[in-house]
Amino acid sequence: MANFTSESACLMVVLLIFGAIRAVPAAVYTVGDSSGWSMAGDYGTWATDKSFAVGDTLVFNYSPGHTVDEVSESDYKLCTSGNSIATDSSGATSITLKTAGSHYFICGTPGHCSGGMKISVNVAPSATGGATTPSISPSSTTTTTPTPSLASPAGGAANTPSTGGNTHVTQSSSNSSAALSPAVAMLFTFCINVMFKSFF
Repeated sequence: MANFTSESACLMVVLLIFGAIRAVPAAVYTVGDSSGWSMAGDYGTWATDKSFAVGDTLVFNYSPGHTVDEVSESDYKLCTSGNSIATDSSGATSITLKTAGSHYFICGTPGHCSGGMKISVNVAPSATGGATTPSISPSSTTTTTPTPSLASPAGGAANTPSTGGNTHVTQSSSNSSAALSPAVAMLFTFCINVMFKSFF
């Protein structure tokens, strides 16, 4: 009977530990910080000390007359937006990084990209290794109302609509992983040993 009580107690502890593990929050980066997305930004330097991962969000805040265009590497180097993967000119663009690898963004207004409005980010894979297509959607810092679909350049399919959200708050990722504290790990190991001994 003592083994049954120890096993039951340990099983409950293990379940509590796994129930307490929360999803690792994804990071939200405001491109250019307080300067935003403008001709005055140095986005290569801004991105240098940041580690981007799948699930993170880039927020571009900018005044009228600018755009955020996701482009290929060659279009990024040439500052060409004619074949953009997606584009937005709402003044508040939120992009969730959904695939690992390099992603390239420019301002499509003539002369702005060559003037410095361009950023490339290298995105690390998520813990689960899932991959989906990235999308650009307008964001809002005060409302959560749905925003209209964005038309894809060259008559392609439209991006799916998105809801705005507070861009200054860390969002939860669907990747569920967290480190256990040493004390919890020791308790977990003890419970596994108790259950293992009861079987043999």
